[in-house]
Amino acid sequence: MTEDNKKTEEKKEEKIVEEQKPETQEKNESAEEKPKDPLAELDDVADDKKKKGQKVGTPKKKKKKVIRQISHGRAYIQATYNNTIVSLTDLNGNILTWSSAGQNGFKGPKKATPYAASIIVKDAVDKSKAYGLKNVNVFVKGVGSGRESAIRALNTYGLTILSIKDVTPIPHNGCRKRKPRRI
Repeated sequence: MTEDNKKTEEKKEEKIVEEQKPETQEKNESAEEKPKDPLAELDDVADDKKKKGQKVGTPKKKKKKVIRQISHGRAYIQATYNNTIVSLTDLNGNILTWSSAGQNGFKGPKKATPYAASIIVKDAVDKSKAYGLKNVNVFVKGVGSGRESAIRALNTYGLTILSIKDVTPIPHNGCRKRKPRRI
């Protein structure tokens, strides 16, 4: 009987071990399921969206950019000691094209030269041909050497100048002036 008792006890232990094993196997299986395929997760998200009635995976169509035809605009020329910047805008002030000396490959002191100003204007006018710009009112700001050559270049590259206005800011004895340049 002692052997029978031992056998029955062993069977009971095996049953207990077998009952515990499926729990640990289920845990191991769930641990193996966690690193899912990322695409499978996206499919799950798509299925959820389908259930909710949302669009899935349809790419947004981009609208074609409509280029407005503007015959009359403004040209802003900012001519400083260090650089010259030209901006061509519509009558509301929305910029159509712009160009600067640095954008055209000039570096250092060459950026403020009259030659650089004419190249800048040529670049800006070429870009504005798509808009059909023909007539401009010119607003000049600053005291750089590229002011006059930029205005002349606007005329030579096909824009009709209707008016020229100097909008250089002038203080009414506000802050102290900077020291004069030694040239």
